[in-house]
Amino acid sequence: MDPIWVTAASGIRARMEALDVLANNIANAATDGYKGDRELYNLHLSNASRYPNSLVALPVIEGQWTDFSQGLLQTTDNSLDFALQGEGFFAVNGPSGTLYTRSGSFRLSKDGTLETKEGYAVRMSGGDRALKAGGNAAIEVSADGSVRQAGRILGRLEVVRFDDPKVLAKQAGSFFQAGGAAKPVAASEAEVVQGKLEASNVSSADSAVRIVNVMRQFEMLQKAISLASEMDRQIIHEVAKVGQ
Repeated sequence: MDPIWVTAASGIRARMEALDVLANNIANAATDGYKGDRELYNLHLSNASRYPNSLVALPVIEGQWTDFSQGLLQTTDNSLDFALQGEGFFAVNGPSGTLYTRSGSFRLSKDGTLETKEGYAVRMSGGDRALKAGGNAAIEVSADGSVRQAGRILGRLEVVRFDDPKVLAKQAGSFFQAGGAAKPVAASEAEVVQGKLEASNVSSADSAVRIVNVMRQFEMLQKAISLASEMDRQIIHEVAKVGQ
């Protein structure tokens, strides 16, 4: 196979994967606490060409990484909305283990359990206990995560961080799950802000510009394949003329 064909086809595939990443980012641009993904490019050496002794450098997406940078804090004035200023995650009891999230859009269940919109109980520090409130008195949360209701301390929100965020795997929505034997530590420097939510750190404008650039690259690679096809056609035509 012609090296131009091989290289261009690999580039097109990489750009299609990049578009998938960008599309998912844009779809979650309005999701509280969402962290955008970026593709990780690399070159793969291959001898898949018509020339047996030549190697072709193929552009590929080796993987993707998550941008954990802080999103903007937006005021909601809802006493059950919480945001984190600084590095850290809220811990919640997911259906198959502990999940971690930057989205603090919580609510109270019928039995007074503080939970996510998905129904996952918000954990308290010092164990897997869920945070429970009683009565209709307002809930107050201080910067260190301490929760009070009618002057009574209910506990402290479990806010943790990971030394290496790469151990976190994305789940549905804005949740993460720690892989392997990764252990979280208390995020003592993170501040809990009541009445606010952290917006997604995805910039729709930046993503739109990146999509335009990827599409332009896509078109250039398609033209390269068309050019290689035309060159092959002309070569075959010239060889046929010589043989006549």
